Amino acid sequence: MRRRLLLVLASATLAAPALAQNNPRGEARATLARKTVSIEYGRPSLKGRDMLAEAKVGTPWRLGADAATVLDTQADLAFGSVKLPRGQYILRATKVAEGQWQLNVHRPSTDNPRSPGDKAADVPLVSSTLPESLEVFTIELRGDGNKGELQLKWGTAALKAAFEAS
Repeated sequence: MRRRLLLVLASATLAAPALAQNNPRGEARATLARKTVSIEYGRPSLKGRDMLAEAKVGTPWRLGADAATVLDTQADLAFGSVKLPRGQYILRATKVAEGQWQLNVHRPSTDNPRSPGDKAADVPLVSSTLPESLEVFTIELRGDGNKGELQLKWGTAALKAAFEAS
């Protein structure tokens, strides 16, 4: 009995930091060129902050909350001249100048597949302003045929990148 109680207490202690974050997970999914493209990510809330405005130029952002944001694509993707072979990637974003962002695409680390390893590509993002503030960070994938668009939305900011799938 004592052993079971210790096991329960140890499990609760280890789980507490993860539960304290309390950010829901989200998934964006689209079918392009008859293949699935999905992104699984954490959905933090603004809570009165302007997180994207507070981002420091040149510092990568985890792109979401808690665990890594993961792109899983069954299709080869082309963001303009930037090519990504099908597979799994860890996504981050970097503010490169005021109002300018890029998507950082990393291969998963060999030590921990949920951590970024070598960089595969940087994809420029187009910034625009949303008509209303969005409290919870949202990633959307839209597609028609083989053409798609990745959208990152938070607060009044929208960051977008068009791509093609094959």
